[in-house]
Amino acid sequence: MTMPSAAEMKNRTSAKVDSLRELLLTLSHTIHANPELSWEEFESAKLIAETLNAAGFDTEVGAYGVETAVEAVTGSGDLVVAICSEYDALPGIGHGCGHNVIASAGVGAALALAEVADELGITVKLLGTPAEEHGGGKVAMLEAGAWEDADISLMIHGMTETPGMTADSHGARSMNATAVDRFKVDFTGKTAHAAGMPEQGINASNAAVLALNAIAMLRQHLPKEVNLNAFISEGGQATNIIPEHTTVQVEVRAFDLDIWQETKQRVLKCFEGAAIATGCQWDWESTEYAYAPINHDETLADLWDANLALTGRGVDTSRGLGGGSTDMGNVSQVVPSIHPLMTFVGQKAPAHNPAFTAAAITPAADAALLDGAKTMAATVIDVASTPELRAKYQELKAARPEGATRVEFRA
Repeated sequence: MTMPSAAEMKNRTSAKVDSLRELLLTLSHTIHANPELSWEEFESAKLIAETLNAAGFDTEVGAYGVETAVEAVTGSGDLVVAICSEYDALPGIGHGCGHNVIASAGVGAALALAEVADELGITVKLLGTPAEEHGGGKVAMLEAGAWEDADISLMIHGMTETPGMTADSHGARSMNATAVDRFKVDFTGKTAHAAGMPEQGINASNAAVLALNAIAMLRQHLPKEVNLNAFISEGGQATNIIPEHTTVQVEVRAFDLDIWQETKQRVLKCFEGAAIATGCQWDWESTEYAYAPINHDETLADLWDANLALTGRGVDTSRGLGGGSTDMGNVSQVVPSIHPLMTFVGQKAPAHNPAFTAAAITPAADAALLDGAKTMAATVIDVASTPELRAKYQELKAARPEGATRVEFRA
């Protein structure tokens, strides 16, 4: 039997996504209406798993030891494609980053590729990845081996229109995510009556304030790409008690791994100096998995851009959006990956804002979901049906040492 052409299979997967329109939009809107925070996405994970299980996927909730992770697999080919779906929401804002769109687009791409998996000789693995906003679900799943067998990995991310855009969608390389490391610093001093005997106390609040001021002064001397954020999460109990304990929450972001790691050490010296100046004790510990920068695979990115244009969207490859971070960066460091942005055309709300939450269930968001699913499927078809590309990615996987994807990045 002659294998259908790539164009024929793309037409079939596109038609499949169109036939699933109501199912995918209902999935997106249901997840949106029931926002769940990082590590607590029980209903969203269940819903995604049920959807794929009904389509014949071998499905598991709680995959790789992560309670709200999902793995759903179909096909038995020797080219393994890992498609990611995120579904966690933001505290107080809900789906102000559009993870309902990400989740449903991933499901749509997986269901579409299932239609041609045997002909393409691929294994389709949908990975439901929790806790992207805070926590790093993909990092936990990487360490447990979720991408050990993957040749390539894909996902999309919704985005509203941004100043300076020249077309109605972004190119594959548009998401220029930074590395981020989040940690907390604890200062310990000594309580005393703040009015009667302040000389007998050691003020941990002073140490926290001094450290934040030192960080503010440090910013002038850092590369422009670096971003530092911190706040005092615990700073005392009463005005007449000198605070014995304070806690500062900190994050350090940078595009370059070496600059990121160097900056982390300089920030820690700000806290050390504040402890010395005030006489406090201090220590620090990580609060979440660190996120690495995104490393877009050039070949997959070119294929994505070409296939996105086939949906009728313009493709803006002239600029990148930077500053945010994603645990997909960690995946991209060890498996050829892309993380393109899909525009909610006509929507201009900033991310992580209630207006973005509203934008994430507009017809524009629905259109991005469907076009994203089609484009992911088409990109996989190009790889799997082109002998040179197929061999390239299989050779890259074969060259990886066992356990090479089970990594954690730290600043």
